[in-house]
Amino acid sequence: MKICLVVPSAYGMRGDVRSVVNLAGELAERHEVEILSVKRHKDAPFFAVDPRVRLSWLIDARPGVRHLLPRGQMRAEVALWRRLRVLSADVLVTTRPALSVQAARHTPREVIRLAREWGRPPVPGPIRRFYPRLDAVVPATETGRDEWTRLLGEEGPAVHAIPDALPPGPWPRSRMDNRIVATGGRWVAAKAYDRLLRAFAIVADKRPDWRLRLYGGGPEEKRLRALVAELNLHNHVYFMGMTPDLTGEFAKASIVAMSSRAEVLGMTIVEALGCGVPVVGFDSPRGPGEFVIPGRNGLLVPEGEDEVEAYACALLTLIDDERRRRGLAAGALESAAVHQASSVAARWEELFGALR
Repeated sequence: MKICLVVPSAYGMRGDVRSVVNLAGELAERHEVEILSVKRHKDAPFFAVDPRVRLSWLIDARPGVRHLLPRGQMRAEVALWRRLRVLSADVLVTTRPALSVQAARHTPREVIRLAREWGRPPVPGPIRRFYPRLDAVVPATETGRDEWTRLLGEEGPAVHAIPDALPPGPWPRSRMDNRIVATGGRWVAAKAYDRLLRAFAIVADKRPDWRLRLYGGGPEEKRLRALVAELNLHNHVYFMGMTPDLTGEFAKASIVAMSSRAEVLGMTIVEALGCGVPVVGFDSPRGPGEFVIPGRNGLLVPEGEDEVEAYACALLTLIDDERRRRGLAAGALESAAVHQASSVAARWEELFGALR
């Protein structure tokens, strides 16, 4: 079977890209798989792509590359619909509503067309108009399935929830004996790393032998470094930079901390669970609660008044109770089983077969 997965860019450090790369590699065991990147802005992708997977792009946006048409969204849309109209594949999976609308409009009808969705349904106009032409919509969570089912109604395509895939195993496993709290992702305001730093200032005051490692990068770095200086956390907080092997880095930690206000995709949490590391997060709408089960694989802290102090207390609870920490670690490994690449790919293949 020829399978094409379309992403805005396969070259960035994003959880959705990580998920697509993981799935493509597993599907390539049995199928001819291509990742089609609308744009290419770097020489090499951030995450390693399985050599059996063909990686192609429509627009080369690297510095110094000249184009006949001016830069902009219109050029990308034209390039995409031109490619879709002559697409030679059995299955097409798109990973953004804008891409899925284009697929519904321009892809030959003999191609099975699926929309992979992570976020909340966007402005419904184009969705309700064009999504009925698709064969299925595939959110990553049960909450997403419910939301998309309500939006599309009886006239829409079938909606199936399939989780994201971890990298092929075996996964590195934490020994749970390092005095390290880790976190990772894009350093943007929505991730709310500032409240994690303020909470860890309380932790560092009481347990000065523990360290916080931040993996990633983004526009918030300057502000976060200034906050570390303000809180006098130079010897306790370390900016580790970007890594394509977040799973391996999390395996060096004993706790993974998530401070985001929303965690729609959740690949960071999934990778932490795969390493057998309990997760502490805020119980925000569409947040870590999509993946963290309190008392089984981590802890959730209510948002609101005194949230920073409550979060610090949750971290200290696991720091001081090694037995509980190890119990949650075992639960994390059990929770991660549904994200095993082979299991996730099998569910996609079952869906492909049913739609054919």
